Amino acid sequence: MLLLGCVKEVSDYELVISLPNGLSGFVPVTQISDAYSKMLSKEVAQGELLEDLNSLSDIYSPGTLVRCIVTSVEKSADGRRSIKLSINPKKVNKGLNASTLASGMLLSGSVSSAEDHGYLIDIGVNGTHAFLPRQKAQNYIKAVKRGHDLKIGQNLNCVIVEVKNEGRTVRLSIDRSEVAASIATEQQNWTLSNLLPGLVVKARVQKVAPFGIKLRFLSSFTGIVDFMHMDSEKSMNYSPDQVVKACILSVHPISKVVRLTLRQAFLHPGGSPNQLASDRMGAVVESSTVKAFYKQFGAIFELDDGTLAFARLKHLSKNRKSFKPGAFKTGCKHKCRIIDYSLMDEMCIVSLKYQIIEAQILQYQDIHTGDVVQGKVFALKSIGMQVKVTDGIKGLVPSMHLADVILKQPEKKYSVGDEVKCRVLECNPAGRKLILTLKRGLVQSKLPVLSNYEDAKPGLITHGFVVCAREFGCIVKFYNDVKGLVPKNELGSEPISCPDKIFHEGQVVKVMVLKCEPQQERLLLSFRLSSKTALEDKKECTPKKKQEVKYQVGQMVDAKVLNKKENGLEVSILEDEGNGIALIPTAHLSDFVTTSKLLWHCLQEGDVLPRVMCLSDRGERVILSRKAAVISAVQEEQVVRSFFEIQPGMLLTGFVRNVMPFGVFVEFPFGVTGLAPKVSMCDKFVTDTKDHFVVGQTVIAKVMSIDEEKQRVLLSLKVSECSSGDSAAESFALLNQYFKEMKEIRNMLRREEPSMARGLCELLPGKELQLVVQNVKEDGSALFSGSCVTGLTVTATRYHLGDKNIVPGEKTKALVLHVDALTSKVYVSLREELLKQ
Repeated sequence: MLLLGCVKEVSDYELVISLPNGLSGFVPVTQISDAYSKMLSKEVAQGELLEDLNSLSDIYSPGTLVRCIVTSVEKSADGRRSIKLSINPKKVNKGLNASTLASGMLLSGSVSSAEDHGYLIDIGVNGTHAFLPRQKAQNYIKAVKRGHDLKIGQNLNCVIVEVKNEGRTVRLSIDRSEVAASIATEQQNWTLSNLLPGLVVKARVQKVAPFGIKLRFLSSFTGIVDFMHMDSEKSMNYSPDQVVKACILSVHPISKVVRLTLRQAFLHPGGSPNQLASDRMGAVVESSTVKAFYKQFGAIFELDDGTLAFARLKHLSKNRKSFKPGAFKTGCKHKCRIIDYSLMDEMCIVSLKYQIIEAQILQYQDIHTGDVVQGKVFALKSIGMQVKVTDGIKGLVPSMHLADVILKQPEKKYSVGDEVKCRVLECNPAGRKLILTLKRGLVQSKLPVLSNYEDAKPGLITHGFVVCAREFGCIVKFYNDVKGLVPKNELGSEPISCPDKIFHEGQVVKVMVLKCEPQQERLLLSFRLSSKTALEDKKECTPKKKQEVKYQVGQMVDAKVLNKKENGLEVSILEDEGNGIALIPTAHLSDFVTTSKLLWHCLQEGDVLPRVMCLSDRGERVILSRKAAVISAVQEEQVVRSFFEIQPGMLLTGFVRNVMPFGVFVEFPFGVTGLAPKVSMCDKFVTDTKDHFVVGQTVIAKVMSIDEEKQRVLLSLKVSECSSGDSAAESFALLNQYFKEMKEIRNMLRREEPSMARGLCELLPGKELQLVVQNVKEDGSALFSGSCVTGLTVTATRYHLGDKNIVPGEKTKALVLHVDALTSKVYVSLREELLKQ
């Protein structure tokens, strides 16, 4: 059966589709299009993410109208019907063939590939090549705001502009004005075998009845508009022979019954039906007015805000025996609750049942992590136990969480229908995912619930459960997949040599937070709830919080090196007469990673560093930075001082805070941080993030999107997206800064060991040297010596020996390529083309 539907929810593996008459179905990820399925198969076969394969949430959004075909209807264990759909054009347009295609036709298509001048579109017609010129897609691309290009698998409303070679070649348009104005006509060769939902037609009223209207359209076709799709106020105002505009909702494959709608939102293809305000879902309406009652179906109500709502027959009373038809005469008032919204009917779905009106939990959004909920055992499975919380909401209790100990035979403890009290470990309304626990220690716990790393303050005591016990300690998990490490020395007051013999998987434990780094998602815990170490740490933290902030972020100061530490230089701030102690992390000595290490090596106690910028001062320790690019960004006000100043499209200068397998965390001046996911890190495919970035590296990032609710920022570090326009000027400025710092380093080296330092300082890239061959290695590289390189290791790779066959003792000319001052290595070339230059 062909239906017009509207995307209601989007998850990683399926689309939930709103269908007419309050029904819902779902489209699996494998039923989008042939091209999309092919890419999915390729990704599975390769075992790594494909750059061109977008997730369903990148392609589809709630409110999008799509043509669907029913592929199966299955009945679940609780008696509910599951409608499986496909939006693959091969199935939806199977009634069409090349000979039936005509200009002006509106049909579904899916993007197969992007070409230089446009897109190849799969319209599901064998032997037909469908092309969409780029100019016919531009205003649609701008309107949907999903990037600069259409994506493979994207479902489109296409108008046929031109048909060539008997239908073997067609040119399409998705221009919004052309799509919205399209109307199906007799000249377009429509038949009952190929008629598509979503087509707008001019129709003539044949008959008006209490439950709907019968229409005639396209000369010889008839169809029905039911009461859900006409205004109940106007239903008796329609008259025979009246001409109306209608949209086809469904076509039955066997009976050929066509159903249509007269609702305005569907009369302009490419539009979207009206959506319900998020705060109305679950709302209790004290007084709703009956507008119409249909004894076989239910009743239509007018709510307090004037909108219409529908209640199915089973939702009008507690049960059939208590149902009184007389209570639903036009004008009668009732209390009800909004339990759903049908996008395809533009109506709220309501219930008058007392138990639903008073229910605390109606939808996944009503459930929060840490809540204690009642439920009934629905099914026992190998991975755990399904618990029914309410109608339409089921949760999973993993096998580990069925009891305080691991149960080998859970069926002996639980039976289907048993009442159970659970605690919510994780709830994801978007993914309709609910994970529960039956562990008594967690369900009955009165301690605070730890559900995010930001709440893990030192000293917090809470309950968790052990997921791993090894020689290094225990890993303890909490709510929302938050987890932390209890190191071996914090397992107890007495040393524990074999933690795996004391602690077991699933064991509920009481722990104290010692330290947490939310950005890195690192959490350090202790089982010693009154440990001396933890108390001492707490005492030390107290006075530090009272220290006043002396320096503002962005303030320029002069600093004097006091001593070297593993992580940087400890300095005194001269403006504070040497009383202000600060740290310059090694990575913040320069914008260049290699230069930073050189500077740390060359700088000595007593050296003065002028014009260093305060990066942070939280009263505990002042952090300074010498990164020229970061300082320039602050001075030129190319920064954001808080999360609320960030706008998509901004280019910001910052530095790498942490490199994770899934992406890179970038910190900007004033403490704002963002994440560049793996797919947005580089113009090339990224296998290992650590191959591309290191902690402390200076970067320019582009703000891609902002999640205001979670205060998260998504970034791109792709060079193609992060250039301000004059990339040549930017590159020369960076090179100039690099050479300036290298000159500074050479001056510092002269202070160290005079002979070697002098040699290093004079060895500039491009300088010609007279050398003697010392040794030729098996890999083809060679080592050299000479009076100008005493004490240094001089190497030429096999490539840079050129065509020369050299032997030990031979004298030769060489050109300096690179000098590594840290390792005292010099790399040279013997290639003639370089020596001639």
